[in-house]
Amino acid sequence: MLKQLNYNVFSANTPGQAIELAKNHANTIHLLLTDVVMPEMNGKELSDHIKSLCPTIQILFMSGYTTNIIAEHGVLEEGVYFIPKPFSKKNLADKVRQALDQR
Repeated sequence: MLKQLNYNVFSANTPGQAIELAKNHANTIHLLLTDVVMPEMNGKELSDHIKSLCPTIQILFMSGYTTNIIAEHGVLEEGVYFIPKPFSKKNLADKVRQALDQR
């Protein structure tokens, strides 16, 4: 969906791959779109790690879990961008733009 919206997209299948991508990418990465619940580490842990590598990056979390589960992962804090699954391309476009405009 993001490619269809003309964003440059780098994808990673695991949090470890995302961290390696962030370490090795020469240009600025503006947004991390990550799931909240994943193997290896949760989205909050991944975002903290990526933020240490890319301090200006914005984070957009997504999840199909209920808000109770998401709250346990520390994602629903004030100022955090979140989109529930399933979402439409328009909803994603709006949330991405909202997150990027806060840079």
